[in-house]
Amino acid sequence: MVLVQTPARRWSLPKGTPENGEKLNETALREVAEETGLQVRLDEKIGVMRYSFSGDEARIDKAVHFWLMQATGGSFEDHDDEHIDVRWVGLGDAMRMVSYRNTASLLEDAAALLDRRVGPAQA
Repeated sequence: MVLVQTPARRWSLPKGTPENGEKLNETALREVAEETGLQVRLDEKIGVMRYSFSGDEARIDKAVHFWLMQATGGSFEDHDDEHIDVRWVGLGDAMRMVSYRNTASLLEDAAALLDRRVGPAQA
């Protein structure tokens, strides 16, 4: 898994907001490239995370779409200034590092998708 760390020292998955007219899959590719420095290829969709927070003048509801992705190039050295660190981590470490329960749930969903691809463990 690739995690990004905010200046507040919170670990999360890369995510962002669509730009004008941008499709969700285009947003995912652009945001991952900006936030991590990696070029990626989209794979299966994991799901949608919904949450709310208070903005300057109103409550803001967000829906963030997540996909499994495969890195095809790039470098963490090219990540944006919005994040102070970017790391590859195993699932167990990612589950311990992420700052929010809904992110941990999304990681569990991603692991379940990957487990279904591999099938039962060979004896």
